[in-house]
Amino acid sequence: MDLRQRRRGDYLFFRTYRTRWSDNDQYSHLNNSVYAHYFDSIVNDFLISECGLQPASSPLIGLVISSWCQFFSPVSFPQVLELGLRVNKLGNSSVSYEVGVFTEGEEPAVVGGYTHVFVDREERKSRAIASETRKGLSSLIRSGAAKL
Repeated sequence: MDLRQRRRGDYLFFRTYRTRWSDNDQYSHLNNSVYAHYFDSIVNDFLISECGLQPASSPLIGLVISSWCQFFSPVSFPQVLELGLRVNKLGNSSVSYEVGVFTEGEEPAVVGGYTHVFVDREERKSRAIASETRKGLSSLIRSGAAKL
């Protein structure tokens, strides 16, 4: 699917984000690096609120191994954004997230995401996703996404 065709209904978990003055760059739009913060914020919000992850103490943590982003229209301060989250692929120890960044209207301004590999906090070795985390992540899988 052409990611430009994504709509709010393609995502199952949402958070509102108010842009900040400091997010803008010299070209008067959000700097591309800011989107990584948005993606990280909604993913970790979901992992904490819906999957029981405790970042400071959970035995497994997710490490980003790849990321991507496609830009369709500019965003700038003081817009209020809606971030939508979905899971595109859920493996044994990894998960691929997709985030839609929406302004007013149905079309996304930006679509991007990243892949987490869950590892043991101490050893940093890949481990199977914990059952509570897997259950939460499974709730974000839309039709057409891969579940291994």
